[in-house]
Amino acid sequence: MKRTSIPVVDLDQFRSNDPKIKNEFVKEIGNAYSDIGFVAIENHGIDKELIKKLYEEIKKFFNLDSEIKQRYENVHGGQRGFTSFGKEHAKDSNKGDLKEFWHFGQILEENDPLRAEYPDNVFVDELADFNKYGLQAYTIFEETGKLILQSLALYLGIDEFYFDSWVDKGNSILRPIYYPPITEAPEGAVRAGAHEDINLITLLVGASAEGLEVQDRDGVWLAAKAKEDQIVVNVGDMLQRLSNNKLKSTTHRVINPPKEKWATPRYSVPFFLHPQSAMPLNCLSECIDEEHPKAFEDITSGQYLIERLREIGLIK
Repeated sequence: MKRTSIPVVDLDQFRSNDPKIKNEFVKEIGNAYSDIGFVAIENHGIDKELIKKLYEEIKKFFNLDSEIKQRYENVHGGQRGFTSFGKEHAKDSNKGDLKEFWHFGQILEENDPLRAEYPDNVFVDELADFNKYGLQAYTIFEETGKLILQSLALYLGIDEFYFDSWVDKGNSILRPIYYPPITEAPEGAVRAGAHEDINLITLLVGASAEGLEVQDRDGVWLAAKAKEDQIVVNVGDMLQRLSNNKLKSTTHRVINPPKEKWATPRYSVPFFLHPQSAMPLNCLSECIDEEHPKAFEDITSGQYLIERLREIGLIK
């Protein structure tokens, strides 16, 4: 039967004390990620009220005057703060995406040695609650992502907590995105061009409008709009590489709405879960056999991230 939407899984099953129920979840999410690379997750543990408040503050920020927003641009090479409209593009495209966005990064103690590696967060003077709820969401997304990676570690045949120490204090990014109303024919540009994510997994909470599409193995584009109580979580290229292609980093895009909805803006908040830069992305031995020879050269997460950021125009 042809798939018409992405699979749905219930994270409470993985939290179950019943090994059978837990194992069923591991198999279900692993098989989904081996097939299409995207799932919608129920009972994800991210507080609805926090999501509501975060979106309220995001809308306030993107409604600020351009002069104010630009004060927060070009900070730390775009790794933190504001990136204005059209700066990012898909790696095989020279058309800028029809979006602007903000980056929150890892939260570290003053004496943490990783402070020398990660840029400091940028805070908006005009909107204290934007900073507050952004950082709260970052912490909760990280914990939910860690739980999902535990299930995938079991599916890959490695220790359940393999990812925990790498994800803890990892180089993850929370990215509130604003896709403004379309005022004229975009001439080939879309809200987000077809691409694959760089990181281990991406968690997407509460996109305000339709538009996200996922490409299945037959090249068919499927809508990936989650229900209000679900989040969308997909595999990124780092996890595909680590698993020697066992888990799929699926091509996806955000298409422009039909002309009658051009005036409708779109907001979304993806969390790109990255490990620490020292994590090896060498193909796991558990994922290599005669039918599946090693497909990728050895590389660290940090080296791979720099390669990919150059491809999409965020660093030179």
